[in-house]
Amino acid sequence: MPRYALKIEYDGGPFAGWQRQAQGQASVQGAVEAALAKLEPGAHTIAAAGRTDAGVHATGQVATCDLARDWEPFRLSEALNFHLKPAPVAILQAVRVADDFHARFSAVERRYTFRLVQRRAPVTHDKGLVWQVLNPLDGAAMRAGAAHLVGHHDFTTFRSSICQAASPVKTLDEITVEEMRYPGGTEFRFHLRARSFLHNQVRSIVGTLERVGAGSWAPEAVKDALEARARAACGPVCPPQGLYLTGVGYPADPF
Repeated sequence: MPRYALKIEYDGGPFAGWQRQAQGQASVQGAVEAALAKLEPGAHTIAAAGRTDAGVHATGQVATCDLARDWEPFRLSEALNFHLKPAPVAILQAVRVADDFHARFSAVERRYTFRLVQRRAPVTHDKGLVWQVLNPLDGAAMRAGAAHLVGHHDFTTFRSSICQAASPVKTLDEITVEEMRYPGGTEFRFHLRARSFLHNQVRSIVGTLERVGAGSWAPEAVKDALEARARAACGPVCPPQGLYLTGVGYPADPF
C-alpha cells in the first residue's frame, strides 16, 4: 500500500485535540480520517508526529497514512482539502514516502511556538489564537529565565501529573523569546525546539516565564524550580490557545 506524509495546518479551537476521541467529540485526526474515507471507503488510521491537546494549533503537523490507490500527491491534497470543508483543517502538502517512514517514530525534532500578547484592550482578530495578559512584561527577564532550561535536564517540575512518558529527562535544544510590536501592546513569541516534549511541558515553561516577565519571579527562580524536580515548584500552566506545533524535523525532509 502506498504511504503518504501529510503536512497539516489547523485551528485547534473547535477540537478536543489531535487524537481521535470518544463519539461526539471532534478531533483533528477524526476529521482527516473522515476525509480519507470519502476518497477510499473504509476505516483509516493515521499517525501524527505530535498529539496536540485540546485548543492547541498547528502550522506544521505531520501525519502518515497508507492508501490502496496510488494517488498523485497534489491531487490527494486537493481532494482531502475539499472533503475537510468546513473544518479549520488544511493539508498544506502531501508527498509519497518510503514504507518505513513514520511521522512519529522517524522524527528527530519538534518545534513549537507560543504566542503571548500583552495589551489592555481585548484582542479581536487573534481571539482564540493567543494568550492575552494585561500588564507589561519584561522580555529580557524572561530570556534570562529561559536560559536556565536549555540543555539536558530532569523536567519533572514542568511535566503534567498525567504525563505518560517513561522518563522526565529531556534535552531542550533551544528556547528563544522574540518580542515584537502588537497593536496597542506587545507580542512575545516563545520558540522551543527538542527531539520530544513531555505532556504540558511547553505550556508549563511559558506560564512560569510569564511570572518572571511580570516581576513575580526572579529569573534565577526558574533554575531553582527546575532543580526542585517537583510539580508544585512550577508556575501556572498557561492556556492552550497560544500554542502552535510549527514543524517536525526528519533525517531527510520528506517535503
